Amino acid sequence: MTNVLIVAGEASGDMHAANLIHDLRKIRPDIKVDAMGGQALRGTGANIVVDNSDLAVVGLVEVISHYPVIRKALKSLQQRLVTHRPELVILVDYVEFNLRLAKTAKRLGIKVLFYISPQVWAWRPGRVKKIGQLIDMMAVIFPFEAAFYHQHNIPVRYVGNPLVGKVHASRCREENMQRFKLSGHTVIGIQPGSRRTEIQRVLPLFAKAAECLTEKHSNLKFVLPVAPGIDAQFIRSYLPSGHHIQLIEDESPYNVMQVCAAIITASGTATLETALMGIPMVMGYKVAPLSYLILKRLVKIPYIGLVNIVAEKEIVKEYIQDEARPEILAQEISKLLEDETYRETMIHNLNAVKETLDDRKGVDIAAVAAELLCSKLS
Repeated sequence: MTNVLIVAGEASGDMHAANLIHDLRKIRPDIKVDAMGGQALRGTGANIVVDNSDLAVVGLVEVISHYPVIRKALKSLQQRLVTHRPELVILVDYVEFNLRLAKTAKRLGIKVLFYISPQVWAWRPGRVKKIGQLIDMMAVIFPFEAAFYHQHNIPVRYVGNPLVGKVHASRCREENMQRFKLSGHTVIGIQPGSRRTEIQRVLPLFAKAAECLTEKHSNLKFVLPVAPGIDAQFIRSYLPSGHHIQLIEDESPYNVMQVCAAIITASGTATLETALMGIPMVMGYKVAPLSYLILKRLVKIPYIGLVNIVAEKEIVKEYIQDEARPEILAQEISKLLEDETYRETMIHNLNAVKETLDDRKGVDIAAVAAELLCSKLS
C-alpha cells in the first residue's frame, strides 16, 4: 500500500484534488489517500483527516481572524506527517498554509508535489527561491508559469489547466431553462465565490446590483448556484429581505451558467469557468480594508481576475474595493445586455482565453504524481 497525503484548502482546490486522485488511482490503484479537503475529495474515497469547510478565507485580516482554526489544522497535518510518513505529499494551491506544511515534509524527507503555483509572478517574487527549497516538483496550470520557474532553475511541469474539457453543461439550454423554471426570462447569474468570507463581503453588493437592474429591466431573473460545502441558509442570511435571487442547490454550476445572459462574479476560479462557458461577465470584489491597503502595495500586476491575467489585458471589467458599487456593476450588466457589439467583443475575447488554455501541451498531473512516487523524476 502506498500512502499519499493531499491537501486542499478551499472548494476549487478540493475539486482539482479530487480529479487528480481519481486519475492517479487509474495508474496506481494501490494508493491510500489521506486528505485535508471537502465534499469532492470525500467522494473519491479519500480519508478526510481535516475538513476544510472553515479554512477557505481570502485577505490578510481575514486570515488573522481565522488563525486559531487554521493553526490547529496545520498542526494536525504536521503531526500526521511525523506519525504516518506518506510517500508523497500533494499540496493544492492554498499557498501560505501549504508552504508551511511543505517545510515540515522536506525536513522529514517526504517528497512534495505542489499543484497550482503560488502567484509569485504577481506578488512577492522573491519567494520563488524559498519555494524551490521546499518542493520536489511544481506543477503549473498556465503556460507562462513554466517559463518563470525554469528561469529560476526550479523543477516544473506544465500540466495544463484542470478546467479545460470539464467546464460544460450536462443538459441542453432549453432543458435547463425549464428545469430551473426560467423560460421566457433573461437570466443574470450571481457568483459570490465559494469562501464564506467572500460571500459575506460581496453578496450584499451583488444583491443590491440585482435590485438596480430590476428597476431598469422588467424581464430579469437572477440565479445563484450554491457552491459545494456552503449551506444555502448561510447564503440567505446575507441577502436582503424580499430579494428575487433564486438559489440553485445540488446542481452543476455549469448548467446554471449556461442559462445566463451575463454574470456578476467574484474573483478567482469562477472567472475562468465563466470564460470557458463563453458567458459575458463583470467582476466585483472586496476584502477587509487593511488587507486591501497591504495587498495594493504588494501586487505587481495590473489585474486580479484570472481571465484578464491569462488574456494579458482587461477583457472583463474589474471593480475592486471602493470601485465595487452596485450601480456600477448594474451599469456594466446593462451594457452587456443592450450593446450587441460590446457583448460580442467580450465573447470573442473570452473564446481567445479558452483557446490559450486549451493548447493540449500539458503533461498529465496524475502522471507527474505517479512518477514522483516511482522516483523517476530528475
